[in-house]
Amino acid sequence: MQELLSRFDGRDPVALGRLLKEVENGTPLGQEALRHTAPRHGCAHVVGITGPPGAGKSTLTGRLCKQWAEAGLEVGIVCVDPTSPFSGGALLGDRIRMLELSSYPNVFIKSLATRGSLGGTAASTADIIQLMDAYGKDVVVVETVGVGQVEFDVMDLSDTVVLVNVPGLGDSIQTLKAGIMEIADIFVINQADRPGADDSVRDLQRMLADRQGAGWLWPVVKTVATRGEGIHRLAEAIENHRAYLKREQLWDEKRRRRNRQRLMREMDRLFRQHVLTRIQMNETDRGLLEAVERGSQDPFSAARYLFQEIVNQGGQP
Repeated sequence: MQELLSRFDGRDPVALGRLLKEVENGTPLGQEALRHTAPRHGCAHVVGITGPPGAGKSTLTGRLCKQWAEAGLEVGIVCVDPTSPFSGGALLGDRIRMLELSSYPNVFIKSLATRGSLGGTAASTADIIQLMDAYGKDVVVVETVGVGQVEFDVMDLSDTVVLVNVPGLGDSIQTLKAGIMEIADIFVINQADRPGADDSVRDLQRMLADRQGAGWLWPVVKTVATRGEGIHRLAEAIENHRAYLKREQLWDEKRRRRNRQRLMREMDRLFRQHVLTRIQMNETDRGLLEAVERGSQDPFSAARYLFQEIVNQGGQP
């Protein structure tokens, strides 16, 4: 274990890949890697790229990361792919579309399976970001699975959120009004060579003009990712947002909030695991669970009972 961590500290990409897999699977070695790297994370600029399926997020991410890589930046990419119904692993569609980046030694791509997570990201995404950050990545890009309205987890994980849309999706702007646009810092109209692109830009700009808060003026960038058009403007907008976060002292605040949320989520996970273990070991609690399943016992009273019992027994199963 110590040898692997030492190789990681020496920036061995093989060690990085091994530890990322351990963290994804929640193994004891993965937990030790997170403890080992916790004091060193918080320097990378985490950029979330989200939007509906078919918006060209993967192509856009590839072009953007290629520009950063050629500028000499260390780049980590976390592609959250749909889960295979057979193996439970990532379908690797995004990684296949980014094969060109594999030739850059300063780029590392990690595919994650959602594994039932409904927030557009995998449960281990924050841990993966921590490892890439501690490894020395300047930018870590998180590309979400593209499931639409539920992709709000990326907001909690990222410093800068880029929302990608395309013209000609009919009610796409109405979908944005429903709430997903609230999470974005930068808006992209991709495939801007299609009819209706200028109308989509105008609609977005009109909606953004009504938003309150004068600190950051949300840019709308037109791109044609397949041809690399607009990528420089998008990279500039992302850098401007990073500078804004630093200038307004929001950079550290985002990290404090992110760390607090990770603590709460881990506590939720541990408590749920503890309750399940208790139910398996305790006949009375198993009977209570069966009563809830039958509908003869309401889940609210049962949950309060279990919680109080655990508190009274000092957390013992």
